[in-house]
Amino acid sequence: MIKQIDIRDRKSAENVLNIQIPSYKVEAEIIGSYDIPPLKDTVDTLLGCGETFFGYYQDEELCGVVSIKEENDEVDIYRLIVHPTHFRKGIAQRLLNFIVSSCEAGTIKVATGSKNTPAVHFYEKNGFEKVKEVIVGKGLALTYFEKKL
Repeated sequence: MIKQIDIRDRKSAENVLNIQIPSYKVEAEIIGSYDIPPLKDTVDTLLGCGETFFGYYQDEELCGVVSIKEENDEVDIYRLIVHPTHFRKGIAQRLLNFIVSSCEAGTIKVATGSKNTPAVHFYEKNGFEKVKEVIVGKGLALTYFEKKL
């Protein structure tokens, strides 16, 4: 089941962080850099991030999260994360489908580490097109994708 998460609630932010840190540690290993902003988040930074969060729950357990910001006919996916114990269960696909199907914007945007080939293939498989690649640090590049609806 997917439902909205009130990220301004401290306990909810803790639950999201408990998914986010292990998930982004896996990405950090893949891309070869632990210097990525999501690994530096705290409960307090999540409380004030201004994103809208949705969680995928299985038997009352939060297994995955997607967060977005919407403005000017665009939805920007800030996080699409699944706890590593729930990888390869279709949770990321369900969360992405939820955003796409409930989205009234004309464009959905997302970025991921360029070396994160599983994520790159995931977005390409779902009809996202690469729009640019940006070097953000030593050996660290981000690939930006868009999908027109």
